[in-house]
Amino acid sequence: MKVYKFGGASVNSAERVANVAGILERCSEPELVIVISAMGKTTNALEKVAQAFFENKQDAALQLFEEIKKQHITVAKYLLVTHYLACEARLKDFFTEVEWLLHDQPVREYDYYYDQIVSIGELLSTCIVSFYLNERGITNEWIDVRDIFRTDDNFRDANIELSFTQKNIEEQVLPLIKNKKWIVTQGFIGATDENESTTLGREGSDYSAALFANLLDAESLTIWKDVQNVMNADPKEIPDAVPLPSLSYSEVIEMAYYGAQVIHPKTIKPLQNKNIPLYVKCFLDAALPGTIIHNTITKNLPPIIVIKRNQVMMELKTKDFAFVGDAHAYQLYQWFNEHSLRPTLTQNGAISLTFAFDNWEDKIAKFSSAAAGLFDVHVTPGLTLTTIRHYDAEALNKYVNEKELLVKQQTVKNIRVLHR
Repeated sequence: MKVYKFGGASVNSAERVANVAGILERCSEPELVIVISAMGKTTNALEKVAQAFFENKQDAALQLFEEIKKQHITVAKYLLVTHYLACEARLKDFFTEVEWLLHDQPVREYDYYYDQIVSIGELLSTCIVSFYLNERGITNEWIDVRDIFRTDDNFRDANIELSFTQKNIEEQVLPLIKNKKWIVTQGFIGATDENESTTLGREGSDYSAALFANLLDAESLTIWKDVQNVMNADPKEIPDAVPLPSLSYSEVIEMAYYGAQVIHPKTIKPLQNKNIPLYVKCFLDAALPGTIIHNTITKNLPPIIVIKRNQVMMELKTKDFAFVGDAHAYQLYQWFNEHSLRPTLTQNGAISLTFAFDNWEDKIAKFSSAAAGLFDVHVTPGLTLTTIRHYDAEALNKYVNEKELLVKQQTVKNIRVLHR
């Protein structure tokens, strides 16, 4: 049994959906779970709907959502003939799920509404893909992953309750697979025990697929992307990035930890725990070999460069010039948990601590307010965090030297700089 995961770029148009069907037609695997993201920029569009709704701009939210509805109906009309009416009926059920909320008034926190609205993107895309595959003779069963993945209520970054989810898979998914049915389902989303939709963090679809692979004891996971391989850098940032045909689990974990966007940070652990190889393949040319990520050390890697923009530096200094101690650190990490903030960089001094964060404005404001009771707080936005693994002199000259550095950390293998 194998798991395939297709990202949003692979289904961002009718032509791309047809291309996915072509890849699946050439797949001879009798047991397959297919995890699919929202189409193209749908998640970004739904985020705008959520923001407008939360700002009490109901008309704007409904108008923005109307555009999303039209886009999905248009794709469905282009692809489907005999299955169109059934697909349209299911899409309208999902539309109603969001519109019912948009006609209300926000009374809870933003992250809750974000998840109720943004989670619909995966449901819309998988609905269309599933009906289209069936129309092309690729028999499959559509499953709402919210009935499978039980999570806590940490909205926008929910945690999976593994024992309950495993039970759901054994009772609802395995019987279908044993009957030689392919499964089409969603990544990125789950639901609480009160059936409220949750999301697993941006790019969480990879993690969803890895969990399916782990809990089903899959032979492999293949993630289909619009790149030929995993690269040593984002080619949009660094045009001369080079392909990496083979990587170890530990190397990819390090890359993900430092912010590389090819593989979600939580994706590798479920695979490593059961020694399940991960293939990263190109949906634009399925014949290309791609990258394999497995339990084998790869030597002589080139410098691996991770650039994270839109970073915020927060400098905390004790008010009475006392040394920073365990009590300070304990309190800070309690606040990190309370506000769902994770530093991208940490540096300690005698009377100060420096952190970098992705620019979550609301969470950073709340954290700063809490920290101001113990520290003098200074916040600097608009920075870039550059990490180079396996650095050499050429990489340092090209990506570090002559930058206006605010923080620099260097070890034998890694260098990290926070700069303007």
